[in-house]
Amino acid sequence: MPNPNAGHRKRLRERFRRAGSEGLQDYELLELILFNAIPQRDVKPLAKALIATFGSFADALAAPRGRLCELTVPVEGKPPLKMTDRACDEFALTRAAALQMMQDNVLKRPVLSSWQDLLSYCRSHLAYNTTEEFHVLFLDAKNRLITDEAQSKGTVNHTPVYPREVVKRALALDAAALILVHNHPSGDPTPSRADIEVTKRIVDAAKSVDVRVHDHLIIGRGREVSFKSLGLL
Repeated sequence: MPNPNAGHRKRLRERFRRAGSEGLQDYELLELILFNAIPQRDVKPLAKALIATFGSFADALAAPRGRLCELTVPVEGKPPLKMTDRACDEFALTRAAALQMMQDNVLKRPVLSSWQDLLSYCRSHLAYNTTEEFHVLFLDAKNRLITDEAQSKGTVNHTPVYPREVVKRALALDAAALILVHNHPSGDPTPSRADIEVTKRIVDAAKSVDVRVHDHLIIGRGREVSFKSLGLL
């Protein structure tokens, strides 16, 4: 059966080829991802509902699978539009691919001289998470990224971090320096007293084995703060 939405899909793809992502609205980018997952329906109402519900293209891609699957859009005279398992898979794959590309941009490069790439990677990885995660970027003697590891995942406003485990992992990786990174799901990256205290404990523990902590970044929505820039490190 011919797809009644084929004309719209063809035009949207052609616009994307000509202008790239900057020539499309957020909901239109979501439509492009949904085309493969929901082949016979007009997915524009679903794409617009995703933006209305989650706020942006990036927020929709990063939304928890459970919340995505709850979204239902009534369509007059037709079955409601829903986020199918395949559609959720497409979202997860798109986000994973973007993160992998950003990680490749910073992997094995001196991160202190490619700071903006590092910030872009951290924003994409953590800014849209709904729970707090604490990551440690382990660097070699030339400040090249060895690996980025999540040390812990917590609730909406707390995640436990153990300085002893951070240092133990640094020694196992033969890391010479660290950058600490965590997100604030509230969107406000202002350091809390607990953030300041745990940073001091990690700095002291790392110093005892001659490992330097270059910075602690807190990632919020649309901005981040650096402990070094704030004079807290």
